[in-house]
Amino acid sequence: MSSNGFDSASPLEPIAIDASLTLVPRVRLTLAVHPANSSHTKPVDDWQLKKALLDFLKGSLAPPLSVPDGDLEIRRVRDVRKRRRDEPVAHGSLVIRDLGFLKSSKGSYAAAEEEEGGVRVLEEKYADWKRYLVEKMNGMDLVLGGVKFVLGVEMPVSDSFEGMRKEWEEFYAFGNRGHSRGGRQEPDTIVLRGLPSRWFAEPRVSSKPSMLVTHTIFSTFGSIR
Repeated sequence: MSSNGFDSASPLEPIAIDASLTLVPRVRLTLAVHPANSSHTKPVDDWQLKKALLDFLKGSLAPPLSVPDGDLEIRRVRDVRKRRRDEPVAHGSLVIRDLGFLKSSKGSYAAAEEEEGGVRVLEEKYADWKRYLVEKMNGMDLVLGGVKFVLGVEMPVSDSFEGMRKEWEEFYAFGNRGHSRGGRQEPDTIVLRGLPSRWFAEPRVSSKPSMLVTHTIFSTFGSIR
């Protein structure tokens, strides 16, 4: 797919880079659970917590969400008495991988692509839905075994495309301030960590990353200087 193709790609659809590599959209939220009473000293029941969150996603959102059990990760603090009072008794993450329901649901999401500038409209509505999801979940009360807890939810900065786009545009707009020689300060390096090296290797040549394969992958997004 060319860089122009990416500009017209739906934010809800997978994007094939080549025959063996596909970018799959997903939403990731970080979760933190605090007791309403800061003097609480018993561990939270992670099974009850997980069930309460999954039930909320299915029954209290529009449209409802059905999330596989494995995409909701909860890690509880086992010895609550050793934590500081402002620390959570449990934390975790929620990953939403199937976003097709937004495109197929009735109303503005499904119609967005038919409008003029459809992809941009869909991106805005997708961003609105993510904000709606965070607002609905953040600060909600959970009563587990007769004990009240408060859920904290946020979207990591690294997962907010809108936030990264804003920072990028501001960098280009104001990045040359303070440079007396008039040269523009531009981000020209991408650092990748934690990815399997085989993604960038030529299988029949070597298991090590290949410059040719890496260049081919990233040139899909645009020209490389």
